[in-house]
Amino acid sequence: MLLILISGVLLNHIHGFNSNYKIVQEQFKLPPEVAANALTPPGVQAVLDNIGESRPYDAVFQPDSDSLHIFVAGSVVEVDLKEGSAMYEKVAERPILKGMNDLHLNRAGKLWTWMADIYAVAFGLLSLTGLFVLTGRKGITGRGAWLTGIGVAIPIALAVIFL
Repeated sequence: MLLILISGVLLNHIHGFNSNYKIVQEQFKLPPEVAANALTPPGVQAVLDNIGESRPYDAVFQPDSDSLHIFVAGSVVEVDLKEGSAMYEKVAERPILKGMNDLHLNRAGKLWTWMADIYAVAFGLLSLTGLFVLTGRKGITGRGAWLTGIGVAIPIALAVIFL
């Protein structure tokens, strides 16, 4: 239940906080000879060496005559050939949070689908039996009726307002 609670809150705020990936941007000033030769394969490698990236690049794209994009394992280096600078945008996965989000969104496979269905049925039984656990004045015939009514009315009101 905690996993669903945490990942539910994270997924509700995915537009403000990317819980799946961490994105870090770093600026670098390149030596003039490196920036001047960046359009050749050895020059691309020299750019990566200058910013401390040891992994090989996957692809290179030149959107215009003054810039070059170097793609490295899900990250990108944007080289400003005119200014001799580079901006490295590193994308790193947040493994624990991404795993929780994948489970919440049922991306883990058929076995997890069955597990999630069993959880859903168990939550349904828990909520239904919870209505009748307390008896008397605090039970479903007393204060419990008001609380149950509020619990039903709020989602219906929100659905009418926002849908």
